[in-house]
Amino acid sequence: MSAKIIKKRKPNRSIAGDIALYFFLLLVAFVMAFPIIYAVSSALKPLDELFKFPPKIFAQHPTLDNFSDLFVTMGKSWVTFTRYLFNTVFITFVGTAGHLIIASMGAFVLAKYEFPGNQTFFKIVTVAMMFTGWVTAIPNYLILNKLGWIDTYWAIIIPAFASPMGLFLMKQFMEGLPTALIEAAKIDGANEWTVFSRIVMPNVKPAWMTLIIFSVQGLWNNKASTYIYSEEKKTLVFALQQIQSGGIARTGQGAAVLVVVMIVPILIFVFSESQILETMASSGLKD
Repeated sequence: MSAKIIKKRKPNRSIAGDIALYFFLLLVAFVMAFPIIYAVSSALKPLDELFKFPPKIFAQHPTLDNFSDLFVTMGKSWVTFTRYLFNTVFITFVGTAGHLIIASMGAFVLAKYEFPGNQTFFKIVTVAMMFTGWVTAIPNYLILNKLGWIDTYWAIIIPAFASPMGLFLMKQFMEGLPTALIEAAKIDGANEWTVFSRIVMPNVKPAWMTLIIFSVQGLWNNKASTYIYSEEKKTLVFALQQIQSGGIARTGQGAAVLVVVMIVPILIFVFSESQILETMASSGLKD
């Protein structure tokens, strides 16, 4: 018997090319990480260092005074910090969960079933992605006002359910799921809900993890000031930005506010990074 020797194919690059490539990637990584590094460093600077010129990137005498001052200021508000936090967490959790469920169910039908108006409906969803929130703000407000949802949590939560981005993302990913897998499950006696919950959703986990990140980022950073007027229903981001706009004396607290606002989306992204990369790698594959 003759054995075939398979040689590992070497990339057509020189050592100098590899070094240049890694240097370029490190440069890009630094440029992308610099805003986060600078924001954290600024939050750790005492007030005198924040006004130094030329500004220093890193804090020379790091301190947590900005964060402690921020929580003291929040504690003096007649609406407690925990109330603002509850409002934001409730809106983010319910809005994300509803958006995930509705977008996944709608995407499953659009991706794996043929019915009259299927393609037309998806084209409408695609067109809807072209309109920013500034364009739809007035129609949204009029509709929510007619429904009596102004100054309630639902003014933020319900529109989040209908975000076209989630439906588009899930539909594109589900199209790559083999139809034979679904048909085999139905032959074995699985109903539609079983197919959806136990076969489809576990196989598109990278897509819905990516959807969760986008949804959390949008809802967590939503000031909701257009639709919510009662102070006890306002979000944490709105309260923190009110502190941030308090003048020069609160510059340090403003730097701390920026870190508090961005920390949750960044942590969710870090823990779900592999799922996002898998979504990008698999979104173009078809059955």
